[in-house]
Amino acid sequence: MRVIILKNSNETAKWSAYRIAKEMLKFKPTPEKPFVLGLPTGSTPLKTYKELINLYNEGIISFENVITFNMDEYVGLSPDNEQSYHYFMHEHFFKFINIKPENINIPNGMATDLEAECQRYEDKIKSVGGITLFLSGVGEDGHIAFNEPGSSLSSRTRSKELTHDTILANSRFFDHDVEKVPKLALTVGVGTLLDSKEILTIINGYKKSQAAYYGIEGSVTQMWTISALQLHRKALLIVDEDAVSDLKVKTYRYFKDIESKNIDLEKMKEELLTFK
Repeated sequence: MRVIILKNSNETAKWSAYRIAKEMLKFKPTPEKPFVLGLPTGSTPLKTYKELINLYNEGIISFENVITFNMDEYVGLSPDNEQSYHYFMHEHFFKFINIKPENINIPNGMATDLEAECQRYEDKIKSVGGITLFLSGVGEDGHIAFNEPGSSLSSRTRSKELTHDTILANSRFFDHDVEKVPKLALTVGVGTLLDSKEILTIINGYKKSQAAYYGIEGSVTQMWTISALQLHRKALLIVDEDAVSDLKVKTYRYFKDIESKNIDLEKMKEELLTFK
């Protein structure tokens, strides 16, 4: 596992966007060999999406041969519902880039057979060769996607009841009314995520410092599903200074030292231009 410690959320957004762009450019996607990108929703990735949009507008990257798979969707919300993740992704990302509509994949929360929908989603990911890079956020209780504490670390895409803490945290998007927040969601599993060739997880803010601690220093446990990333062959945690508040000083200094040459944002941006 690599841990990149940056000053704030603006820097974690730029670093993650530049990393994604670099991997896309190195991959050289074509219609026959698309780059498959996993995507999250929520407040964490918004700045990263803006940076990717900027890179697209600058002509540095293209999404023409990119296929996306979103992590999750609420059950019972139609795609045109302003709180659905279909709507979120369109309004915050997809409508600003040149991705083909047929290359966008988000679980169908309105499916009549949720189990069949989850299996369809797993099969679709496999049919395109798996996820090349999965961008992820994390909840305050360490959940990735909607894999709440107690989720199996070998779980696959499925329906999942949301915990009160997650419902409470997400109520800010529903007029702060917990009764309006859906209680069930479709989510990729921890096992689905671990199948990805690379996982890039952003952790910002003091409220998520415990999640960062369990993801980096804690034992692997289903009670903090972020800890499963320790088992992945190519996991990247992109964290700001507030999020590493609970790490041991020795751990903090270790990662700051070994990654010191890899946090120059201007150099990363310049490197992208060499692919043009």
